[in-house]
Amino acid sequence: KSFGKQVTLKQAAGLKNLDLEKLIELMETEIEKNSSKNSGEKKIKISGSLPCPVKIPMTEELEKKTAELDYEVELDLKSASQGLEWLQDGFDQIESEDGLSDIFISAGFDLFFDKNLMDRFRRQDVFKDAAGIKELNKDFTEAGVDLLDPEGDYSVLSIVPAVFLVNKEELDGRKVPRSWEEILSKEFANSVSLPVSDFDLFNAILLNIYKAYGREGVKKLGRSMKKALHPSQMVKEGGRKADDQPAITIMPYFFTRMAKRFPHMEFVWPEDGAIVSPIFMLTKKSKNEKMQPLIDLMASVKMGKILAEQGLFPSVLPEVDNGLPENAKFMWPGWDFLRGENPGELLRDLETEFNKSVEVAAV
Repeated sequence: KSFGKQVTLKQAAGLKNLDLEKLIELMETEIEKNSSKNSGEKKIKISGSLPCPVKIPMTEELEKKTAELDYEVELDLKSASQGLEWLQDGFDQIESEDGLSDIFISAGFDLFFDKNLMDRFRRQDVFKDAAGIKELNKDFTEAGVDLLDPEGDYSVLSIVPAVFLVNKEELDGRKVPRSWEEILSKEFANSVSLPVSDFDLFNAILLNIYKAYGREGVKKLGRSMKKALHPSQMVKEGGRKADDQPAITIMPYFFTRMAKRFPHMEFVWPEDGAIVSPIFMLTKKSKNEKMQPLIDLMASVKMGKILAEQGLFPSVLPEVDNGLPENAKFMWPGWDFLRGENPGELLRDLETEFNKSVEVAAV
């Protein structure tokens, strides 16, 4: 016992064949880093939600990066399946940017563009895009979709595309629908499963249908709805014939990977465009310089590949191969629409309209 207490640093280094000077240098660096991390300096906080398939690998990369930094970082990232209510609660009580997290990451429109929530601070010039993404992946440029914020507030890292999974056994002589327009037709009334529980994606569907087809389109969407299934449920049930199954399930592109094992299921990328729910990042302008290593990581090819390859969430980065179908189109409302409307209020209104039409269709 006493031997352990009396070993000097020099002896310990010798026992392990370590260079004493290098060991001392490493120890001093670690001590300095830890003392600066605990010096009372306010920590950087990253909040938001990440899609379930990529949450763990992306969080791990962030944790690795934070270990290298000389300041403390708090990660408050949840799975997208948990929604954003936990983040929105009490948001209206926040009076200044000091009450906000320093980086927000999430898919969806309502939190970021609701004029009473995040947009209130955006209008006060609190946020600034520092991701340095100047050029988009050809998947978006060729489709004519500009995800670069012209006002330089928001960073878009990736998208969650909504596509169709068609159960051919339930078509009853109908042709496989290839567009949203067909999904909204009378022919597919009471035939479609919608991802109502996937708040970000469902809100994106409501907004885009409204933008393209107006309130009448939202009503028709309600008429088309047969049931609300989480995409994983649909894939799970897809292998067996069951009563009362929807002919079409609207789901994130990611889930089509698992559905390929069922021969009676056909994946369709809509001809008029997969509806887009962007994965946004908002960063505080006042902290951007300090946070740049974290921002650079989030906008890196490494993260882009995690999103595109592990989650099938197409990255905006030109260097990433998203592996999308040829000539894939997208449906997205555009920056002018998002800034000109109040998406938070509009979505609440559209949801009411949608629910009414579902009730009418069910009678």
